[in-house]
Amino acid sequence: MSRLVDFELYSVAEAARLLGISPAKLARWLDGYERAGTTYPPVVRQEPTGSDVVTWGEFVELGYLSEYRKKNVPLQQLRPVIDRLRTRYRTAYPLAHLKPFVGPGRKLVMEVERELGVDHRLYMVVDSDQLLLSPQAEAFLEKVEFEADVARLWRPSGRRSQVVIDPETSFGIPTIRGIRTEAITELYQAGEAPALIARTWDLDETDIHDAIRFELGLRRAA
Repeated sequence: MSRLVDFELYSVAEAARLLGISPAKLARWLDGYERAGTTYPPVVRQEPTGSDVVTWGEFVELGYLSEYRKKNVPLQQLRPVIDRLRTRYRTAYPLAHLKPFVGPGRKLVMEVERELGVDHRLYMVVDSDQLLLSPQAEAFLEKVEFEADVARLWRPSGRRSQVVIDPETSFGIPTIRGIRTEAITELYQAGEAPALIARTWDLDETDIHDAIRFELGLRRAA
């Protein structure tokens, strides 16, 4: 299970599409960038690689960071936090593991954030007494299912939807009960009624609406 995070699944463009982030921004988070003579290191990768291939672990961490995308806060401030968690948990992908978000992990994250002077808008843990997770961390955990502390599934529309991204099914392409959401939506756009599509694949009609809603949402965000 621990090697699941190393599965190579997406191009930068495909990962950006699934997460609703511009490819340029996603590439900056992965490999860093240079601007006005200043070099900014990667947020997700330990070192720049220039690779266009995104692993499952990278995808999950990018998904967490995407919860901050509307905050307009430089995510470079999270780089030292992630580095510290890498060391503590001995993994290249600490945010793709459950440990930083539960039990003693929350206290560790809080201590690291305070020590490094992270902008409060980027906190993962927002309360020093009750150790409450930030809205961004809560939103992230709402979408991810863990198995043996490792991210196993991504539910891009939340747990109320049946749409899942499973690195071991259809090469990480979004599905509902094993059927690709893009295939369902193509039939719908070709004029098939949702009830008929549901019967074709032995799905519930609500599954069909979940798939269509998800795919059309991706296209509007593109």
